[in-house]
Parts: sequence; C-alpha cells; structure tokens
Amino acid sequence: MFDSELLFSGAFKNLKGNIIRELYKYTTQPGFISFAGGNPSPQTFPNEILADLSAEVLRNNGVSCLQYGVSNGQMPLRQYVAETMTAEQVPTAVENVVITSGSQQTLDLLAKAVINPGDRILVESPTYVAALKIFSIYGAEVVAVESDDEGIIPQALKEELEKGPVKLIYLIPNFQNPTGITLSLERRKEIMDIVQHYNVIVIEDDPYGKLRYSGEAVPHLKTMDPQGQVVYMGSFSKIIAPGLRVAYAVCDEKIAQKLVLGKQNNDMHTPSLTQLIVYEYCKRGYLEPHIQECCKLYTQKRDTMLNMLDKYFPKEMHWIKPDGGLFLWSKLPEGYSAMKLLDYALPAKVAYVPGDSFFADESGINTMRLNFSTATEEDMEKGLKLLGEQIENYLRDSK
Repeated sequence: MFDSELLFSGAFKNLKGNIIRELYKYTTQPGFISFAGGNPSPQTFPNEILADLSAEVLRNNGVSCLQYGVSNGQMPLRQYVAETMTAEQVPTAVENVVITSGSQQTLDLLAKAVINPGDRILVESPTYVAALKIFSIYGAEVVAVESDDEGIIPQALKEELEKGPVKLIYLIPNFQNPTGITLSLERRKEIMDIVQHYNVIVIEDDPYGKLRYSGEAVPHLKTMDPQGQVVYMGSFSKIIAPGLRVAYAVCDEKIAQKLVLGKQNNDMHTPSLTQLIVYEYCKRGYLEPHIQECCKLYTQKRDTMLNMLDKYFPKEMHWIKPDGGLFLWSKLPEGYSAMKLLDYALPAKVAYVPGDSFFADESGINTMRLNFSTATEEDMEKGLKLLGEQIENYLRDSK
C-alpha cells in the first residue's frame, strides 16, 4: 500500500514550516493588521517604468530574452554589478559575478556546493530563518555564535572556530534580519582579521544595505577580504521589486564556477527577461533616485513605528532602533513567550513574528520581529495600540 510519508527524506520529514508563511492564513483576513512579513512596500514598486522597459526589452531583444540563456547570467547585468562593486571598493571582474534567482537561491546553491552532513556552520544569534532551514536541509550542524545588541561578538566567533573545522560563517552585517542591527566597522575589521587564519567561507548577505535612513555607511566585509573568503550576496528585490527574482553573488572565481554548476542543475539560468529589465532600469539611471525615494518613505515609517512603540508598548518592553532595513526587534521581559502572546494578538487581528524561530539554539522565546515597511501610518498606530493592549493583558494574566 502506498504511503508517501515513508518515502520522504529525513531532512524533509523533520522540516517545519516557515512561521512567517504560517501566519499568512491569518494576516490575509479582512481587517487584519500585520507586522509579520518582510515585504517591501508596494508603494515603492516602479510599475510604469518597469512596464515600459519590459515592452522595450521584448521588442529589441525578444529572441535572446525568451530563449534559454547562459547559467552565470546576462553579460550586461554582470558587468553592471562588477562596476558597481568596484566603485564600492570591491575590485570585481565579470568572472566573479553570478546572477541568481533571488538571494535565497544563492544561499541554497552555496550550501549545496560546500556542505556535507555534519559540517559545522556558524551563524549569528538570531539570524535569518530561511538560512537556518537551508543549512539544516543539507545536514549541517548549525552553531549559534553569541551576539549582543551590536551584533555577533568577534571573540565568541574565534572561540567557535578554535573548536574545530567550520565550512561557512553566515552574516548579515547591515540592518540584520531580524534584529535591524548594523555591525560596526571595528567588529568587521576584527572578524575579518580572525577568519583569515581559518579555511572557511564567509557569506556576507546584504539585501538591505542600500536602505539606510540614519548613521554612516560602513564598508562591506568584502573590502577587507585579501584571500577571497567572502561571498557577497546582493539583491534587487528590496530596492526594485522582489517579484523579478534577480540577485547576484560576488565571489572568488572557483566558488563562482561551483555556483554556476549548481544553476545548471537547478533552474539552468535566472530568467533573461527580468535580468535585462533590471539592467536597463539601472543603466538608465533610475535606480539611485528610486532608492532615495524608498529611503524617504521608510524613514517616515520607521520613525512612526518607534513613536508608536513609545506611546503604546509597556515600559517593560525593550526594542532596538535600526539605522535601515525593514525590521525592528523587540523583547518582552525575561520569562515571557512571544509565541504565547500570539494567543492574545491573533484574536485581536494583529500579527508579528515570534523571535524564537530565528535562533539556531531555539532560545529567544521572549523576542519578536516587527516589520514597518508595509503598513500605512493609520494601520500602524491602530495595530501597535492593539498589540500594546494585548501585551499588557498577557503580562497581567501571566503574573
């Protein structure tokens, strides 16, 4: 008798759903106010320009962009990325650039290329939930490195490296998901000084780096990488539109070749049409003014959320002011559970992401991630007032 359950791999038998996706069944209901997603605001999508560019690209390059393409990406876009990275103090040749179908695919391809079951992977604590799932699928031992309100602690990283071989170190230095923290220049230098003494790849995931609202820009880890250990992951999802599914990796040529092999055996290539649309958008000078407009909008949204937290959240709560990105990290008092708080919040039609799913060691039960990019100012005030009331109810009932 057929039982598909018996045929699934061990990795997928134990794979749990993404909490953010699980919450969608609630947040898509009428009248629900969600701070749970990680989406950019639809207000930022340059619909009309992209429509015109799509038509033009199809008219001028119809055959080439509708046919199968090369696995490492369209040459004009790769050249644009190489020039941009070089201008940002990362000397980059076209051979160092691979175009991918979103940064999550880059991460999956890299994990597939280097991880054997049992390999140790070091991550910030907390870190991007999808990265934890990808590393686990390939059988890695994912180790949470001690972090604080300034990011990963270099000495703690060194101590983990000294315990034995490590294949990958996964970092989000700018406006980290989920905490919004930016790693300081001093810590970046210290980390790169440490890792050059070990045979390890550092993944620098930077989807939010262009979305800065305050503070000074900090150089990429890749600028401090004399040995080619850093794989820099960039994306056009948060700064143009995520539905285009265009991202890129900048890395040592040998690593790039492995990513290309992975692409050949995965989706063959990122769609040429969307690559060329992104290229034309950037080449014609639309990108930088667009980023400025995005930052103007998100600065206002971030500041509104911070004001509402001051106004409506209990004094026992703690939160971090991010200099950019899309997220704000908040903590309940020790001993309380953000997952249990959902039992209060969801019936009130307001949602956030409980923070424990971002921890490799399943800690952080009192933490939560709030997204400020999508809600209107009116909904933000209404939703945070509701959430603040439910936090008060939960804290009172739990005494």
